Amino acid sequence: MRETADRIRRAVVAAGAVTDAVVRRVGRYLWPRSKGNRNRAYLRDRLIALPLLGVVSFTAFAWGYAELRGDSAYVRDQLAPALADLADAKVSLRIAQEEAVKSLGTEQAVELGGLSERYRTRLSRASQDLGQVAQSGALTVSQRQELQVVSGLLTDYSGWISRAQAHVANPVLRLAELSYAQGMLYSPAPAAEPAGKPTAKPAASQATTVVDRISALEDQLRGRLTERAAWGPRVLTAGAVSAVGFALFGYGLWHTLGFLRRRFRIRLSLPLVVAAVPLVVIPFLTADGILAQRAQHAVQSTARELTDKTSAAKETETENHPFQAPHRQSVARLTGVIDRRLAAGRTPGPDLAWLTPFVFPAGLVTAAVTAGALHGYRREYLTVTRHGAAT
Repeated sequence: MRETADRIRRAVVAAGAVTDAVVRRVGRYLWPRSKGNRNRAYLRDRLIALPLLGVVSFTAFAWGYAELRGDSAYVRDQLAPALADLADAKVSLRIAQEEAVKSLGTEQAVELGGLSERYRTRLSRASQDLGQVAQSGALTVSQRQELQVVSGLLTDYSGWISRAQAHVANPVLRLAELSYAQGMLYSPAPAAEPAGKPTAKPAASQATTVVDRISALEDQLRGRLTERAAWGPRVLTAGAVSAVGFALFGYGLWHTLGFLRRRFRIRLSLPLVVAAVPLVVIPFLTADGILAQRAQHAVQSTARELTDKTSAAKETETENHPFQAPHRQSVARLTGVIDRRLAAGRTPGPDLAWLTPFVFPAGLVTAAVTAGALHGYRREYLTVTRHGAAT
């Protein structure tokens, strides 16, 4: 028993010694002291530490910034337009059904004898909206298949409306076909819920009508918007690593310039100054990424209004008053709010997104220039000392 305890104790002591040696070596590379340190050792440590810190810092930052800008571009160019088109399609289908009932569901249907132009326009508009969603790139394979089902149901719905129009002189058949078409389009209005209790939506697997299926797709896309708008663990990790790396790199570069000035009488190392130039852009790119993430977060509430608050009545009110401001919860106004908020998610002036593919190469160039400069200083110093011209 005592021998086992002694072995464990010796193993712990040995592990502690190894850990201490590793920490000391890493600390010596990251935080070398110029005071009391030989020129050769200091330059060797800087030659290892600074290029390594430059590569790690720029790599982590490039990864995190590309993630943020990629999310921003996806939300702006694919996800937000898809949500707007789905909301417009849903409202247009409800308006089309109301127009069909007005045209064919009254006693004067025989005299009117047809469907209104607004019905045809809104039905065509809904089909166009769904086609744009399918081509937006925002849907997965299964969601595109679900959208194909919706398109097929719309074709059947249009067929039942045409049957009702053909049987316009037969009230029984006409009303039955209109009722069946409406049942394909959307479920009956639910009973009033208690105050403060939200109306439950059918799950994607339970949706059967056209509007319910569109609502299920909207919920899925809104969930994806929430995921993209959140600070993900990869972005947070990349941000933390790059922040620490840039701090150490800048600190080490500054002290290296001071070392060269004191020991080698080099007032300003132009290669090291050139290597530090890309660091000037990092704060602007950081602010740009933060603004993009905030913009994505800001559109979540508007996207919720777009999917839950728009209605046929509000769209009709907007259409009936074309020279007034649109209803605050109309599809066009909410879509405009989303577009403006996403457009504001960047720094003023030229768009910095074009710099995204150049961040990582800039890190490699910085590391290469730093390594080349320090290697040149070290080689020159070793050449002089070997000839006995300096100590």
